[in-house]
Amino acid sequence: MTLVQTLRTYRFELLVLVLLLGAVYHSIVYEMILDWKKDDNYSHGFLVPFIAAYLAYMRKNDLLAAVVRPCNAGLAVIAMGLGVLFLGWLATEYFTMRTSLVIIMAGSVLYLLGLEVFKILLAPLCYLLLMVPIPYIIYDAAAFPLKLFVTKVSVLSMKALGIVVWQEGNILMFPNITLEVADACSGLRSIMSLLALGAAYAFVLHSTTRDRVILILSTLPIAVFTNCLRVIATGILAQYYGSAAAEGFFHEFAGMFVFGAAVVMFVALGSSLKRWS
Repeated sequence: MTLVQTLRTYRFELLVLVLLLGAVYHSIVYEMILDWKKDDNYSHGFLVPFIAAYLAYMRKNDLLAAVVRPCNAGLAVIAMGLGVLFLGWLATEYFTMRTSLVIIMAGSVLYLLGLEVFKILLAPLCYLLLMVPIPYIIYDAAAFPLKLFVTKVSVLSMKALGIVVWQEGNILMFPNITLEVADACSGLRSIMSLLALGAAYAFVLHSTTRDRVILILSTLPIAVFTNCLRVIATGILAQYYGSAAAEGFFHEFAGMFVFGAAVVMFVALGSSLKRWS
């Protein structure tokens, strides 16, 4: 059977499956949406489901032409997802509970629609993982070394420009002011947002695996580099104009400008890859 025929034939069974998932995950998804709303690190989560749906829509012709052959291996994936959900529930660990939803969805596609449809929808399903906020213990573990790296590079750059500055951990000490490189300047927030947008850009506008891999991997150095520029610019302006240059409107504007610069660099890299192809 084709996908359309399968959806028509088993529409009631599929509706029951959707209702079951809604009953089990409604509170889990609701709490995740609240995290998107209150934490700027994960505000891109609102866009992820829509982008994933568009990625699936892009493969519309392949999906319509695919032959549906249910695969029993999907039951093992569903069982694994249920196990992850149960373990997360026992430990009250939201990351595993939220991730289990994507695993169960993937297993359901494999079991009900078969391997051919599963391969077509694999990228959109994996993209859904970007909507799940990472545990704070992992976030802090990644943010701290990134913060120190950004501080070190910024200090070396400012010294090369003739700026008098000392470093103590993530603290920048100038003759007239002391600044702290906070978590927001580590680049981790930019990495997560740029990764979500960059992966969508790579899959929508690039067709080769090489270009997609390069673009997705480039989100880390681009985000870190632009945040180094942010710290350097803030430090230079703060030395001459005082603490007002490192807080308030300028600080917020610098954050938006840096992310915009990262997006421009990312798109420029994508354009270069297309020309090289």
